[in-house]
Amino acid sequence: MIRKAKSNDLKRIIEITKACAAFMISNNIFQWNEHYPNIETFKNDLIEKSLYVIEKNDDIIGCIVMSQNMDEFYSNVKWITTNGKNLYLHRLAIHPKFQKMGYAKQLMNFSFDFAKKNKFISIRLDTFSENSINNIFYTKLGFKKLGEIYFRKQSNKPFYCFEKII
Repeated sequence: MIRKAKSNDLKRIIEITKACAAFMISNNIFQWNEHYPNIETFKNDLIEKSLYVIEKNDDIIGCIVMSQNMDEFYSNVKWITTNGKNLYLHRLAIHPKFQKMGYAKQLMNFSFDFAKKNKFISIRLDTFSENSINNIFYTKLGFKKLGEIYFRKQSNKPFYCFEKII
C-alpha cells in the first residue's frame, strides 16, 4: 500500500534512507551520505505534503517525494517541456532487503498515475551519474536524460537530470 507519510513515520524513513546510503556506499556509489537525505529535509517534505511511503505487511519499506516545486538547482537544465505544471520526484528509497522486488516500480507507477490525475505535463528527477542501476531504471520507464547538475556536499561527480512527458 502507498500512502501519504505522517510525522510518526519519519524515524522509519530515516532508518531506510541510512540503510540505502550504507548499501550504496558499500557498492562504491556515493550518492547519499551523512549530509543527505536528513531529517530536516523529510520534515519539510511532510509540511509540503509531498512525502509518500510504501508498506508491506504494515511495515514501511520505502518512500518517495512528489513535489510541484522546482528547486533552484534545476533552473539551468534544458528541460523538454516548459516550466509550470511539472512534477518533481526526489528521495526514492526502498530498504535494501526489499530491493529488486518491484517496489520502486510501484512507487514510480504511483507517481505516473498521480501526474496524470493531476494534469501534470511531465515528471522530472535527477539521479547520480555513477548509479548505473538507477540510470537504467529511469530510462526503461521512459525518462530521457537531459543534463547534469552538481551537489558538492554529496559528490564531485554529476547528477543526471531526467524528464518524462505524461
